[in-house]
This record gives sequence, C-alpha cells and structure tokens, in this order.
Amino acid sequence: MTSVSSNAVSDRGSPRREAVLELLSSMRFAISLLTIICVASVIGTVLKQNEPSNNYVNQFGPFWAEFFVTLKLNTVYSAWWFLLILAFLVLSTSLCIARNTPKILADLKTYKENIREQSLKAFHHKAEGQLNESPEVAAKRLGQLLATGGWKVRLQSRQTPEGMGWMLAAKAGAANKLGYIAAHSAIVLVCVGGLLDGDLMVRAQMWFGGKAIYSGGGMIADVPAQHRLSDRNPAFRANLMVAEDTAASTAILNQSNGILLQELPFAIELKKFIVEYYSTGMPKLFASEIVIHDKATGEKKEARVEVNHPASYKGVEIYQSSFDDGGSSVKLRAIPMTAASRAFEVDGTIGGSTELSNGPEKMSLEFTGLRVINVENMSGNGASGQAVDVRKVDLRSAIDQRLGAGNKTTETKELRNVGPSVSYKLRDAAGQAREYNNYMLPVDAGDGVPVFLLGMRENPSEPYRYLRPPADENGELEGFMRLRSALADAGMRERAVQRYARKAVDPQRPELTEQLAGSAARALGLFAGLESVQGKKVAGLQALADFLEANVPEAERARAGEMFVRILNGTLLELDGLAREQAKAKPLPEDKVQGFMSQAVLALSDAPFYPAPMTFLLKDFKQVQASVFQVARAPGKNVVYLGCFFLILGIFAMLYVRERRLWVWLSPQAEGANVTLALSSNRKTLDVDREFDQLAARLLGRPEKNQA
Repeated sequence: MTSVSSNAVSDRGSPRREAVLELLSSMRFAISLLTIICVASVIGTVLKQNEPSNNYVNQFGPFWAEFFVTLKLNTVYSAWWFLLILAFLVLSTSLCIARNTPKILADLKTYKENIREQSLKAFHHKAEGQLNESPEVAAKRLGQLLATGGWKVRLQSRQTPEGMGWMLAAKAGAANKLGYIAAHSAIVLVCVGGLLDGDLMVRAQMWFGGKAIYSGGGMIADVPAQHRLSDRNPAFRANLMVAEDTAASTAILNQSNGILLQELPFAIELKKFIVEYYSTGMPKLFASEIVIHDKATGEKKEARVEVNHPASYKGVEIYQSSFDDGGSSVKLRAIPMTAASRAFEVDGTIGGSTELSNGPEKMSLEFTGLRVINVENMSGNGASGQAVDVRKVDLRSAIDQRLGAGNKTTETKELRNVGPSVSYKLRDAAGQAREYNNYMLPVDAGDGVPVFLLGMRENPSEPYRYLRPPADENGELEGFMRLRSALADAGMRERAVQRYARKAVDPQRPELTEQLAGSAARALGLFAGLESVQGKKVAGLQALADFLEANVPEAERARAGEMFVRILNGTLLELDGLAREQAKAKPLPEDKVQGFMSQAVLALSDAPFYPAPMTFLLKDFKQVQASVFQVARAPGKNVVYLGCFFLILGIFAMLYVRERRLWVWLSPQAEGANVTLALSSNRKTLDVDREFDQLAARLLGRPEKNQA
C-alpha cells in the first residue's frame, strides 16, 4: 500500500519536473527574458546610472525619484532582479542547448536512406526518368557525381519484386543546424561574460565578504578597510582621477548611495596632460603621458593613454575617460553689489573653499570650476539673440542658403573664444547655496558694447541666467557699480534729478522745472524700486510698465512710456556724471555714452534678479590639469568576444546556409533503371527551385523541370 502511494507520488513528480524543464528550456520563456532585459537596458541607457539621489529628486521630483530607487532603476545593471533575470536566461538557453544538441547531432549523422519510394512522390520537388544502365552502376555513378558537387552520399541496396534496387541518400548544408547551436551558445557566453564583468563580483564581496558602501566624507586615506576592495578583486570597473605631477593608486566605484574604493596593484603618475580643441571649442584630442609604478616590484613603465587607445598592466586596462581640474589656483576680486563694503581680493584652489563675512552674515565661498577656453557662437542669429524680421521675404537668399556647397547651413555661425571663466558657490549659514559662473573678460555680444557675463542658477538642473553689466572705458566693472551705488543713494538721486531738470528746461520757463523734476524723481524712484505698484514691490523697467498700466489710459501709454524712458535715461546720465565727479573719475567718452548707458539701464533693471551680496571676477589663475581614467579588470571580455564570434557564425549559418537532402531511388526496369528523384530543404526559395532543376538535368541527363 505504501509502495503504491510512493509510486503515485513519483509518477506525479516526474511529469511536473518535465513540465518545469520544458518551460525553462522553451523559446517563449527565453524570448520573454530577453524582452525584459532589453527594456531594462533601454531604461539603463536613458536614465543616468549611479547618480546621487538628490540628482533624481531635482530632475524628476520626489515621487519618481523614490520610484526609481525602490525598483533599482538607477542601478539597473547591478540590481538583483536584473542579475537574476540574466542568470535565468543563461539557465534557459543552456537547457535549450542541452535538450536539442543531441537531436541535432543525431540528425546530422543520419542520411534517412530508409525512406520509401511512395514517400518520395509526395515531395514538392520531385522528378522521374530512365537511365540506360543498371541500378547499381547508376547509383555508384550518380553518387560520385554528387560527391564532387559537395554532397555527402550514402548508398543502400534493397530487394524489390523486380530485382535489386538502390537508394542514394545525400545531404548538404549541415552547418545550418550547427548555426543554431552556435547562436544559442553565443547568448550563453555573452550573458556569462556580462555577469563576470558586471557588479556580480563586487556584490558577492558585499554579501559574503563583509564589504560595505561608504557614504561619508573626508580623505581617501582615512576610509576604513571594510569599504575597500582588494587589488586581487577579479572584476571591477572604477574611475581614477590623477592631477599633473601627482600619483594615485586608489580608484572609486560609484554606487547609488555612496562609493567603494578599489585598490590597484600599481600607482599611476600623470606626467603631462595634453588637450587639443576644435574651432567649436569641443575637445579634439586629450591624452595622458603616465608612468605606472608597480607596488610589488617597484618597476616603472611609461605609457601614453588616449581615447580608444588604452594602456594595459597586469590584466588591468587603463582607459582615458575624461579630464578635470586638478586643483588650479585662482585669484578673485570680490565686488560688493551694494555700497556697504569695499572690494577685496581672495585666493583659492578649485575644489576648495574659504569663509567670508558680509557684516553679521557668514558665508562660505566654494571654488568649483575653472575653464580657460569658452567658444561661443557670437553671430546675429546665435548667442546675441538679435531680432529677425519674420515678415521679410527674400527668395534669392532662401534658395542660396539651401542650395550650393554641401557645407552651407541655414544658420551663420561666428565662433569666438571669449576667454576664461570661473564657477563658484556662495553658501549661507543655513547651508543653502547658489552657483555662479562669471567670465573673466568683457564680451562684445555684437552691439559694440563689451559686457561682463555674470551667471547664476539656483540648482544644477537649471541653466545659468546672466546679468550683463557693461564694461566702462577702462574695461572694468567699476563704472557700472558706481552708477548702481549712486542709484541707491537718495541724495545722489535728488541732485541728478535737479541737474537734469535744469538742463532740460528752458531758463525762460522756470515754472516747468519743478514739474519735470517731479516726473524725473517719480521715474527714478520707480526704477530704483522705492515705490509699490499695485501692491507689489518691483523695480527696473518692469516697475515703469506696471505704473503706466495702472495709471495711464491705454490710448496714451505709448506716448507716456516714451516720455518716461527719455526722462529716465537723461536722469541716469546725470547720475552717472555725478558719480564720476564724486569718485574723481574722467567723464565717459562721447562715443561710448550711448552704448554704455543703454546697456547699463538694462543691467540695472535686471540686477534685482541677481541675488548676491557680492560678485567675484577672475583676475588671475594658474591652471593644473587632471586626467580621469577608467581602470577595469574584465575577465569576461574575452568570453564576450568569443560569444560575439559564435553569434556571427550562427546567424550567418542560419540565414545563408540552406540544409538540403536529396534522395534518388533506382529500380530495375528491362535493360536500364527507373529513377525517382526528390529534394527537401528547410527553406522554400527560388534558389531551391533553380538548384533542383540543375540537379535533375545532371542526374537524369535531360533538362527536366520539377513536376507538381
């Protein structure tokens, strides 16, 4: 009774195991896994991987950032579910190969010579004929003929009522089925190579070796041992930054919530970094001349690393990834945006910081970047943003832009290097920071007035917004800052208003002086942001526009606005003259007055949107380059290469090699032999029809078409 129950369980268990194996080794299961892997790879390509969590919050918002982190979409290629799917794909494909390879190999050995004559007549490609020789002689002759044409032939004699008949079985194109094995083996090899070169080894050391991700700060030398991977780590891919005339031997593996440190069996010393640029400002070539110092033997090896030309040492490939600042020293001139303090100079190093104070307010100045080359498009339809008359129709110009030389474009570019720029952050006592990017030299944007470009943004995901104060006659910012300080001084504003009114009014009509002075004071006060308009505190040209909209009928706004702007410009010109007299500076040259004042009005109007107690201009610098290397030990690389080779062979064999089988039955008839010919192929194409016609012509001795 027990035995019967055990047998029943065993009988039920065997079909269940067979069903599981059938599912795992089925094509639909493998295709489903491949589809998931493809979708995950697309996500991993579109979504930046291993970025800090704050970056995802800034770019996508807190909900989607949490969603990405929960599903590990920010670390797709090292996520447990991705590695598990990859492992199942290897298992599924391996089972498929194991189940089908014996059948394929057995089929390759068989000629299927036992097929019956009646079965041959059911084939699509078939023909019949007669030969004037005995079946045995004809079979040997035809077999020799087919063998010389690349066919593998087997002969079989059969006893028939009419006498001894002969079956000739031939086959060709067996590589087609070998292509199936090669293609499936390639998938296994590529997946295994991907597992070896991925984060599997690193994850294994974290799961079983006690290693942990480091999320703190400080110096690399102070990071504890549990966050460091041994130089015997069999597979890794990390980044290493080395400044000129320094050496480093500890690379960084970026993780989603921190880093791991990878010790190298050698140190890389950067002797010289070389960078060349295209006319567009894009790097054309960057290369590193390095010296590799072996830690164990002390051996030194010189090498040059370029993009797509890595160096190799002890199984570790050294790739040129990018370049960065290696700690350049800069000298900045701090220019207060108000008259409360004076200008001063501050020295720093890129990557470092210094403490500042603005009265009771404490700030931290962080030096974040230095760029010595900035190539910008300064054409009229490019960076300067000049207006285009959309009503203009110029057929000749339109045709000329689109026809002719192949290098023509519909957009004219004027590329110019506008000089160095420095990036920095100002962080307040609460830890909030704004990022700034200021150009060292004033830039002529195309209107003949050089301006300083002072960029600011609230967070890294935003583009810089630039304040464009004009440079004075000495190419400095002092002229604009004097004018802005004077605009904030009530006494200076009153004197400028009275001077403007006296100059603008005919001395014979003194009663108009007070009226004009009142209008000038109102315009200057609105521009300086001293009055509230419609309950809002605004300044600049926007304040004038809001005032006119609230107090002037629509039909008269254009004329009133023109008058207000003319009064404002005249008053500001007098204010600039007073500021220069007070500073004992020379008056603005006549040929520069209009351009300087026009740009100054725009910059003063935009200044409230530049929230900084002071701005920093680059006065001097000493650049130090750093090279960023990617160091990798990839044991699975050769496995992947082998898999790709097998994949190419397999696809070529399956697509371009046709498996064919040919049967020729020769039965005795009088003095000769009756011939029945049949051909099968794994693909029905016109080439098969043509080949069968040629075979029938050769074997039967006459050009006979295949019979339907």
